[in-house]
Amino acid sequence: MRQDLRTRISRLAADLRLPAAARAEARADRRGLGPDPGARACIDATLGWLGRAQDCSASADGGFARHWSWIDGWAPSYPETTGYIIPTLLEQAHRRGDDRLRDRARRALEWLVSIQLPEGAFAGGVIGQQPVVPVTFNTGQILIGLAAGVREFGGPYEDPMHRAARWLASVQDEEGAWSRFTSPFASPGPKAYDAHISWGLAEAARVSGEKAYESAVRRNLEWTVRQQRPNGWFDRCCLTDFSRPLTHTIGYVLRGLVEGHALLGEDWMRAAAIRGADALLGCLREDGFLPGRLDADWRPCAGWACLTGAVQIAAVWLKLSSHAPRGQQYLDAARRANQFVRRTVRLEAPRDIAGGVKGSWPADGEYGRFQLLNWAAKFAIDAWQMEIDAAASPLPQD
Repeated sequence: MRQDLRTRISRLAADLRLPAAARAEARADRRGLGPDPGARACIDATLGWLGRAQDCSASADGGFARHWSWIDGWAPSYPETTGYIIPTLLEQAHRRGDDRLRDRARRALEWLVSIQLPEGAFAGGVIGQQPVVPVTFNTGQILIGLAAGVREFGGPYEDPMHRAARWLASVQDEEGAWSRFTSPFASPGPKAYDAHISWGLAEAARVSGEKAYESAVRRNLEWTVRQQRPNGWFDRCCLTDFSRPLTHTIGYVLRGLVEGHALLGEDWMRAAAIRGADALLGCLREDGFLPGRLDADWRPCAGWACLTGAVQIAAVWLKLSSHAPRGQQYLDAARRANQFVRRTVRLEAPRDIAGGVKGSWPADGEYGRFQLLNWAAKFAIDAWQMEIDAAASPLPQD
């Protein structure tokens, strides 16, 4: 009891040291959600916020600032997430006929190519963070962007893409995992969410037709499925706490399986994704709130939502909806999760905040505390666009 009291007092003292604006944001969140501005309005606003994240990055290099914070403002650029933001910008550029978004994607590509390590890999962390060492996960995420760059712009990005993909394939274990060159900023050893590395290799395989990349995807996803329990939950699926993974990293593993199936068409990949996606239906509240952490029995382990994870899982539900027995339930769940996240986004707000997506709701939750995250913005745009597209092509009724 005394320890609990000391902990509460310590937290209260820490909160009192926060900037007044940060405390006010958390209080506002606890008063409740705002209205849903709608998917199209939120996509417009969040694209605008991403543009400011590129223009206002503290490292001013063409990458996207990792976050904007109520505590310390704009962060330096984050190579990992800059990589997978690129295809989002290119997709929206084509949908809108907006060359400015295409130019932003190219600026980001040029910066990423300039920081590629000699062996073809990329380092972990934000730019300038130490140690500078090759990391498999970050390389896989940047590979998603490099493959999109090859598809859009051709030649200049082919060699960087192949160097990254070949390096990933070369350091894969015989079992299909990536246990070497893991991030110094996460728990050691291979992770189930490394299936998201396979998405990068899948994109490189689609662009190039390289069978070695397809083989690496298959082997990794075979290893990944061996980490899945009968109830759909994955072992070793978190940055720091394998017993109660973030919905963010659960979203990573499911999307990796979905993209592996899209490349290779092997039903066991989709079946594994459906096992996890089915279980997550029972974790979503009626109002669209998804707890930020879940245990091995899919019970909530957090009173806050990881907004990134919510939209990632919404995207998985949307992608699987036409292939799963519970497809209509997937669509309904995705809409509720997407709407919840949209209701946390402020469109009428100061320039640094308008259109940004928080790490957690409320803002003082554990994940991305008091931060608007660039990858939350990316995954939100993607999921909202999928929702619009699904509404235009509804599932056939039985």
